[in-house]
Amino acid sequence: MKAERSSILGIIPARFNSTRLKGKPLMKIGDKTMIQHVYENCANVLDHLLVATDDQRIFNEVKGFNGNAIMTNKAHISGTDRCLEAIHLWEKNQNKTFSFVFNIQGDEPFVHEDHLHQLISCFEDNKTEIATLAIRVSDLKELKEGKVYLVKDNTNFAMYFSRFPIPFNRDMPKEDWIKHTDYYQHIGLYGFKRNVLEKCGLLQVSNLENTEKLEQLRWMENGMKIKVGITNQPSFGVDTLEDLGNARKKYASILN
Repeated sequence: MKAERSSILGIIPARFNSTRLKGKPLMKIGDKTMIQHVYENCANVLDHLLVATDDQRIFNEVKGFNGNAIMTNKAHISGTDRCLEAIHLWEKNQNKTFSFVFNIQGDEPFVHEDHLHQLISCFEDNKTEIATLAIRVSDLKELKEGKVYLVKDNTNFAMYFSRFPIPFNRDMPKEDWIKHTDYYQHIGLYGFKRNVLEKCGLLQVSNLENTEKLEQLRWMENGMKIKVGITNQPSFGVDTLEDLGNARKKYASILN
């Protein structure tokens, strides 16, 4: 089943009380809030788009720029859980059902059209249950612990995700790794078949997920296949005040 634009609901989960940067969806980058940047970039590709929030201020901001928003429970511990509640509420509200759900990070103000097109293309393979993105690491300085990396098979299905650069090249100094092996950094956008998202919501926290603190390992441990779309467009997540400052500089350079 191909992911036609009319069959996709893009959901942007947006919390106010982020652990590292409280209130970041409402922080300004140039003349717009972060959440408006994300929304408008996605609206260039997706026909159906929704911000799922737990805060009235974010809800009001989205409605203020004529976006779609819905209030969800504050208790959710993951964006996936918030997406699941949001699609139930929105389908009932709109009297429409969707075949695919895209979970889009609310702190990626420069989310690129190619990211969404790559997610859509992943579902051209009927075996795809979940889709995500990665970018090839081209600079050794980008290869550091803490970021999320993945290895994939020859048909671009993920084999594993880790917060350590993988694969580990036993017989070579680290400075030579990317000269001989492809390394891929994960970009945290996800596409789900609608029924698969429902299944994800029923799964318990898994051992590998608890070890790496990566929710996608829960799905893989339960036999779900994650297709990886490869993009040349880097992501730009905002988690700290330093990130916010860099985002403002980047936006200013785009305007100039």
